Amino acid sequence: MKTLPQLQPFDIHNQKLESNVHPRGWKNPTPDGTYNMVVIGGGTAGLVTAAGAAGLGAKVALIERDLLGGDCLNVGCVPSKAIIAAARRAAQVRDAGEFGVNVPAGVTVDFCKVMERMRQLRADISPHDSAARFRDLGIDLYLGRGTFIDAHTIEVGGQKLKFKKACIATGARAAAPPIPGLNEVEYLTNENLFSLTELPKRFGIIGAGPIGCEMAQSFARFGSEVVLVESSGGILPREDPDAARIVQESLVRDGVKLLCCGKQLKLSKAEGGEVLLSVDADDRSYKEVVDQLLVAVGRAPNVEGLGLEAAGIAFTKKGVVVNDRQQTTNPDIYAAGDICSPYQFTHAADFMARNVLRNALFMGRAKASAMVIPWATYTEPEIAHVGLHEKDAKEKGIEIDTFTQRLSDVDRAILSGETDGFVRVHVEKGTDKLVGATVVGANAGDMIGELTLAMTNGVGLGKIANTIHPYPTVAEAIRKVGDLYNKTRLTPRVKNLMTRWLAWSRR
Repeated sequence: MKTLPQLQPFDIHNQKLESNVHPRGWKNPTPDGTYNMVVIGGGTAGLVTAAGAAGLGAKVALIERDLLGGDCLNVGCVPSKAIIAAARRAAQVRDAGEFGVNVPAGVTVDFCKVMERMRQLRADISPHDSAARFRDLGIDLYLGRGTFIDAHTIEVGGQKLKFKKACIATGARAAAPPIPGLNEVEYLTNENLFSLTELPKRFGIIGAGPIGCEMAQSFARFGSEVVLVESSGGILPREDPDAARIVQESLVRDGVKLLCCGKQLKLSKAEGGEVLLSVDADDRSYKEVVDQLLVAVGRAPNVEGLGLEAAGIAFTKKGVVVNDRQQTTNPDIYAAGDICSPYQFTHAADFMARNVLRNALFMGRAKASAMVIPWATYTEPEIAHVGLHEKDAKEKGIEIDTFTQRLSDVDRAILSGETDGFVRVHVEKGTDKLVGATVVGANAGDMIGELTLAMTNGVGLGKIANTIHPYPTVAEAIRKVGDLYNKTRLTPRVKNLMTRWLAWSRR
């Protein structure tokens, strides 16, 4: 078996990872009868679907051509957050003097050790997604490429699997945009970034979405000279502009050279074999030579080679076409995760898989549109969001009231030296019903859970204001937003009536 690029360097940690998520010498089972559910794709959506169906008593087959665990475990959430954690420690040591803690030798980063730690932790997490675990759950695991040959049959490794229901969970992959000269140079995507063993002295990144911003900040903190090119007029274009501005300022403080509104981007080989990046930005022309280039923009659904036409499944360049109950155009075949969702997050894939279980196996009517999906970007400070932004509400014709609590007025944030951020909540005008929220600050990804819970269960800002939060905590900012709402209920008329009542009560 040829070692996959994601498993380089093939050290003891990646050998352990491979032994769990694509073991050498694995023998596929022999199909025996019709399956209740066949799942194609062993990423988050596929694993949750397969495990859930088996746990409910279904006869299940799971097909994976590469590594179980998908992007999240192997080339996404898990390795990136390990790297971010190391970069944050470096920044904390660098900035320790502000707290009266002196580190005379300064900060030095052993990048090889950083990456080895990441590989070790990834391997340690991998048993949860392992072939052995799913075999022990009673699932028939087939390693190989699965292809539909008709509406109720899939072929894998020369064997034909009959099914009543199926779920496509093949995900998406990095897809580089049409940049002139890109085919002439070597570049990284998230699929081989985590195989680096040497810190690039000069690191170029194209794309200022979550991956681009997270890695730009982290590598700058490790000591790389980072150039970040974005073309949309600002970093993190999906986020609240005020939130993105705070993160942008933080990136610049960490030493990231940000080239905004990049146009006429061209790539070529430099004289020494490096990459020459030419771009017009900020009304100037730049020529930057970088040792490594990360392309962090563009995704493509994994629809090739699935035989979708043979099964009567419609698809586009955005992925498999599904209805709100996640059925494809073949009503017995469903889809979940990045292959069909505009929300390409692990947690979204997880809950879409749960919808498939309800709808495919038990004639449920769970709707994807009913899910309240938060997301987070793990820069420092973090940005987390759920529901509508102000611009979204305006486009939908929804009138809103907005309440913002700055962290600069929250005691714990002040004491921790983490005052760059806010909690912002949008409610339907004249009510306390949440329609959207943004949190910017340390651990914003954890804090957004409270607001997501409130939105999902119809808990209004008034009840949040009446919920006691520990003091001092940063999460107290959420309760303070509720206080801001309550103050709007004290209208001049109400205040006048209360004043008169209190005056009368003094008699």
